Amino acid sequence: MTADITQDAVVIVPGIMGSELYDTVTQKTVWGLSGVSWLLRAWTRPRGLEPLRLTPEELEGKTTRVKATQLMRHSSWTPYLQGFEPYTNLISAVRDCVADPAAILEFAYDWRLPVAVNGHLLAEAARRHLTAWRLHSAHDEARRNRVDERPARLVFVAHSMGGLVTRAALDATHDSDLADDTRAVLTLGTPFYGAVKATAILNTGRGAPVPLPHRQLQSISATMPGLHDLLPQYTCLIEGNNIRRLTPDDVTRIGGNAELAQAADTFHAKQANVMLPGHWAVAGTNQATMQSLTIRDGVVHPHHHGVRQHSSGDFIRDPRGSLRFYDVKGDGTVYKDSAAVGPAVTPLPLQHGAIASDRVALKAVAEILRDDEHLGPPQGAPGCGLDVPDLVEVGTPWNIMLSGVDSLAGLRCEMVDVAGQNSQALKLNWGDGHIRARATVSVPGLYRVKVRTIDGHVITQLVLASEPGAVLEAGEKPSLRGQC
Repeated sequence: MTADITQDAVVIVPGIMGSELYDTVTQKTVWGLSGVSWLLRAWTRPRGLEPLRLTPEELEGKTTRVKATQLMRHSSWTPYLQGFEPYTNLISAVRDCVADPAAILEFAYDWRLPVAVNGHLLAEAARRHLTAWRLHSAHDEARRNRVDERPARLVFVAHSMGGLVTRAALDATHDSDLADDTRAVLTLGTPFYGAVKATAILNTGRGAPVPLPHRQLQSISATMPGLHDLLPQYTCLIEGNNIRRLTPDDVTRIGGNAELAQAADTFHAKQANVMLPGHWAVAGTNQATMQSLTIRDGVVHPHHHGVRQHSSGDFIRDPRGSLRFYDVKGDGTVYKDSAAVGPAVTPLPLQHGAIASDRVALKAVAEILRDDEHLGPPQGAPGCGLDVPDLVEVGTPWNIMLSGVDSLAGLRCEMVDVAGQNSQALKLNWGDGHIRARATVSVPGLYRVKVRTIDGHVITQLVLASEPGAVLEAGEKPSLRGQC
């Protein structure tokens, strides 16, 4: 039997915080080390992530200090964005579909920098990769086993911010022929219109005490162009009975940088007409997701609902003229309508950090790489929503909440220690109108909550557990979830 493999060159583009970063001056890895102990040190010690802060020289464009070395190979965690699964499963799935490992480019990049900068670097890297692969001996062998025997083209598989970087790379101003040399682009949870959660990150600490990890993330993000590129680009700011887009002045009020916000607006406006060849989008669904916000006294109040427009462009209102709000949910970070962009969309009940490692999503990747028609996810009930804290303390019980299911039948929930792989079954019960479980951990570390539904979907989320009181700055009151 001849293997069903593609002759194309594949480029894997990770999301924000999905690449390991190395400081060439201190000669130390500043993001992406293995082991839970590194995560706890980085997030629970003051200035533990100071090496990630952009220097004035880096903000001016001198970006040689930090080097992206490889895609994340270990489970990781970030406040608000919560858990990130490694890209090992995605890389393995792609390898099963190509003629030789040389056909794969794992494009690591410095996600702190503007998407525009990384898009330019990706365009150059993708061109070099395609040229080299076409000269590889395995390329011609693969061509002979395909119906049309055509030369290789590019297929981009991009997670989260990686989809924005890919779109920037396919802008004709970088390489006028790159889009024509691209057969397909598969995006996994890409926030094409931004994410309200980015505003919550920039606003952390205003109006309420928050744990140290959340404050550290806000501090390094306030001058990070990459984070500003993820701000919502759609109408999301509610003011009375009206709603409008965020302005750079709004971003300043909530703790961001007006110049970076303006640069992000300008960049996204230029990208509006960039088309993704053969685009297929996988969008996470059923998870509680921030979709709009209000600002009161400089404090962001995110909402799990948003507005819609008639075909005329007018907002949908009730008979009294008040705005109607809809909860379309999403993947916990990116709301569905921001990710479901393209001629073909596959909705899957997944959390954002796991969308690039789920077996059904990887099946879609494989079928698109092999140029088969993707028929979508298995038929049946659409999984469930999973809501867990992003940060917990050892010895303190916390809740796991499920939504979108109305029966305990067929539901299974367990918690796995990522480091030790020890699993603990959790009992699900009804409480306050929701299906939920109570969990407690006795050892600091990174834990994975897994829920399997009767239709076979597995929804996961990572949670970081610290020693009691270790994550609060002096004088602050305990708050596991921060202001949001």
